[in-house]
Amino acid sequence: MSIKWQTKKWNELTKEQLYEILQLRSEVFVVEQACVYQDLDGKDEMAVHVLGHKENEIIAYARVFKNTGSCVIGRVLVKEKYRNRSIGKKVLNESIREIPKHEKIYISAQEHLKNFYGSIGFSQSGEGYLEDGIPHIPMTLSPRLPIDS
Repeated sequence: MSIKWQTKKWNELTKEQLYEILQLRSEVFVVEQACVYQDLDGKDEMAVHVLGHKENEIIAYARVFKNTGSCVIGRVLVKEKYRNRSIGKKVLNESIREIPKHEKIYISAQEHLKNFYGSIGFSQSGEGYLEDGIPHIPMTLSPRLPIDS
């Protein structure tokens, strides 16, 4: 499957792209996971947005923070009908490429995805906790080259 990858800063996103991103995040994190939480957290303006397009549709997304003290990847998602095609690893690879090789990367992983993130090289770095009613664990990726997709 051919996916076109883009990275955009806040001021580079079109209104249509922002709407599609917020709609997709709501679809996955609020509706699909039946989790009521405040997605609009005031942090999108500081992030680099990683977009995976198939034709004119955003099918994968993550946001990356690299100039805020710690390097963090979050809101990682793949649209439901495109899952189980290694696109999750691809969106992470594109996100990791945005972060300098010498930096450690942090994520707040949903606990059931521990093995997925582990297969990429992330390791649990603390005790589990509830975030918005969903079990999460802190994970880190030591400084390294981007993963192979």
